[in-house]
Parts: sequence; structure tokens; C-alpha cells
Amino acid sequence: MGQRLNRCLDVPVALPPLRRRLLLLFIMLFLWLYMFYSCAGSCAGLTARGSPAPPRAAPPLPPLLPGDPGEESSLEEQRAAPDAGSPLSSFFNGSGTKRLPQAIIIGVKKGGTRALLEFLRVHPDVRAVGAEPHFFDRNYERGLAWYRELMPKTLEGQITMEKTPSYFVTKEAPARISSMSKGTKLIVVVRDPVTRAISDYTQTLSKKPDIPTFESLTFKNRTTGLIDTSWSAIQIGIYAKHLENWLLYFPIGQILFVSGERLISDPAGELGRVQDFLGLKRIITDKHFYFNKTKGFPCLKKAEGSSKPHCLGKTKGRTHPDIDQEVVQRLRDFYRPFNMKFYQMTGQDFGWD
Repeated sequence: MGQRLNRCLDVPVALPPLRRRLLLLFIMLFLWLYMFYSCAGSCAGLTARGSPAPPRAAPPLPPLLPGDPGEESSLEEQRAAPDAGSPLSSFFNGSGTKRLPQAIIIGVKKGGTRALLEFLRVHPDVRAVGAEPHFFDRNYERGLAWYRELMPKTLEGQITMEKTPSYFVTKEAPARISSMSKGTKLIVVVRDPVTRAISDYTQTLSKKPDIPTFESLTFKNRTTGLIDTSWSAIQIGIYAKHLENWLLYFPIGQILFVSGERLISDPAGELGRVQDFLGLKRIITDKHFYFNKTKGFPCLKKAEGSSKPHCLGKTKGRTHPDIDQEVVQRLRDFYRPFNMKFYQMTGQDFGWD
């Protein structure tokens, strides 16, 4: 009987007892892993009584509004799955807990927030929802339970994140986030406000080709040179004004300011600062990036859950229209005092002047 069993297992009769035990242990471990992997998705759907529970779908995100001033991502990015299905992500889908975010990228639009989020998601201890929830500006009445359901599941020691750039310019957002958790860590990606405004206009132009020129939208009166600060593309770049509102609810040390320019020129350096700020081990380094000359910004050698290089979509890195240099200079003069105040408030000189 024993000989037959050994033949079936293709194990020599003369196999030493120690090696035989190790082989059996390996087989048992393999079977356990197989059962665990199979159960990760299906067993999570069972109730305590053992009967199948109906799948609990994440609540729908708000409708996508292509012309919305607060929109940062393209429609393609907004519709992307929050956690594109890598084998590892699929394996852990049945485990972990949905938590409210401990860190939020709150701004700014066209500053580089999508790039920062995609870079951060390479870190094994960062889990982030891909689409912008817009909870603290558009969907607050839906409640925190709705917001939590949007978040990916995390294991102990992992950080839950989201990014919605319009929070930075939303008056109610600081109080609402503070009400959720006073300890929330905030990240703001900032960029030369003049370049940011042109980038903002370029994005709108790609969707509405018949809009007025950048020059005509910039001024209330071109002759007098009076800047129209009611235009969102201009208003967003007055960073010092918006920051004052946030400092009513959060200490400056709880807000990290990331340079959009350095995120392009030295992504690993800026990501090092972000990882330190979040209390994470510095895992994302130079080895994760390569510079794409065609797009003009860094790309990931391997994206989360993929073995292939990954660059941001075609909506990023658009060619800016030619803007009258006199208008550009007037904007630089307009922003200069606000930039100086912002440097003082943050303790950082971003070199925009």
C-alpha cells in the first residue's frame, strides 16, 4: 500500500524521512495558499451565518463635468478604476478595511497632482482612490459613510489617500476636513501661477475651442491693465490668499508644499520629501523613473501592478498656445507680491520670480 502511494506521489521509496517531511510540508503550504487565494474574493462575500451576501458596490462617483472649473483629471482618468487590477491587488481585495483618508492631496489644479498620486501609488504602503471624490466641495451632504465606501481597502500600517485639487480653493473644505480628522495630513502641489494659468486655459481650450483668447480673459480692461481676478484660472494662483483659510484650521507643519517644477526636474527628490512627511520608508527612488523627452516630464519605469513603463495620458503635457509676452509680464508683476507672501508663509522660495 505504501509503495503504491509513493508511486502516485512520484516519491522514491528510499527518500530520507527529513526530505519526505519537507516535501509534504511544501505541498501543504501550496494547498493552503491556493485555498486562501481562492477564498479571498468568495469567502469575503459570506455572512456570519455562512450564506452568500449580496456584493456591496462602491457608491457611484458624481457626474463628470468636462467644463467644471474644479476639474483636474481628464474624463479618461476619472473613469479609470481606482485600483487597476494587478494580481497582488486582486489577492488582497477580500482583506483589509475601508478607512477615511489619513492624507489628502488638496491642490492645486494643473499643478501636478495626478503625477504625484500616480508616483505615490508605487509605494506598497500607499493605497489611493484613482478618481477624484470631490467630497468636501460637491458631495459633502452624502455623508462620511458614502465617502469611506469610495476608499480602497487597506491593511494595518498602510495609508489611505485621495486627491481633489479643487479643495484648496473651496472655502468650506478646511473646516470640513478638520471636522473629519484634525490630524489629516495635507499635500499641496504648487506651480508658477502664470504657467499654471496658461495650462488651465489650455485644458479648457481643448474642450471648448470657441472660448475667448487668454489675453481677453485675463484683463477686465486691457488698456488699464486691470487683472480679472474673478476668472478661476487667475484666482487659483493667488496661493497666499487660499492658504490663509487653511491655516485657520491646520498648523503649517501639517501641510506639505510640493514644487510642481521639481516634481518634473527631480521627481525622486520631491517624492523623498513626501514619503518623509507621510512617515513612510523611502522606497520610491531614482530607479523608478525615466525622463520622456516627447512628453517633457518623468514617467514610471513600472506602474503599480504592472511590469510595463507608464506615462500619464495624452491629456497631460499639452502644447501651450503662444501668449503675448506683454500679458505674461503683466501677470508676473501681478502675482509677485502674492508669491512673496506665500514664500514667507511656507518658509520656501519656489523661485517663480
